[in-house]
Amino acid sequence: MISENLDHLKKAAALKAMEFIRDGMIVGLGTGSTAKHLLVALGEQVRAGKKLRGVPTSQETAALARESGIPLIETENRWEIDVALDGADQVDPDFNLIKGGGGALLKEKIVAASAKQFIVMVDHTKQVPVLGGSFPLPIEVIPFGWGGTARAIEALTKSRVVLRERNGTPFKTEAGHLIVDVHINRIDRPGELETALNLIPGVVETGLFVGRTSVLIVGTPQGVHTLHVPRK
Repeated sequence: MISENLDHLKKAAALKAMEFIRDGMIVGLGTGSTAKHLLVALGEQVRAGKKLRGVPTSQETAALARESGIPLIETENRWEIDVALDGADQVDPDFNLIKGGGGALLKEKIVAASAKQFIVMVDHTKQVPVLGGSFPLPIEVIPFGWGGTARAIEALTKSRVVLRERNGTPFKTEAGHLIVDVHINRIDRPGELETALNLIPGVVETGLFVGRTSVLIVGTPQGVHTLHVPRK
């Protein structure tokens, strides 16, 4: 029952996010359970005559977009994204995120960084006072020497680092990389940590999305809240 209620809140947030998508836009399409609701709703609008093109952040998203009738553009060519929409595993009061629970963090960050506006859709349980703790930080790493990379991450974060597995074998991303999950109690300075982690040889990208979110849309039992990035 709880999961069904949360799914309802995710859908409500995704439907609210549709208001930011205008005719003729190139749209970054996120990956995950909330993004799926967006894709279904977008498909309905496309079938009703809305013109847009999508840039998918995973093969799963690309397949669902095609199934929904959303035209996709060639992702290996140069493109400019008007708005990207995605979910998150955690979001702090400054709209910093942890993403990557589904393993698509590299493409998700590329798309978010390329978009003129990055909109995040979550249910209220994803809001936390500080990142970390209840959700590990995913980091995508090169398979070659990944053990040494993991040790360097452990030394930096003073936290437990676990190689992600699926069905008893190492999980591989679409780019052929591995993911290690960092069980860190709290991330007080996400921007500094993101920079430091990216300096470790073997790290491809982190699941920290710092200073990228323009709008946060939160599905709550009291309704959908649309929040704009806090002013410094």
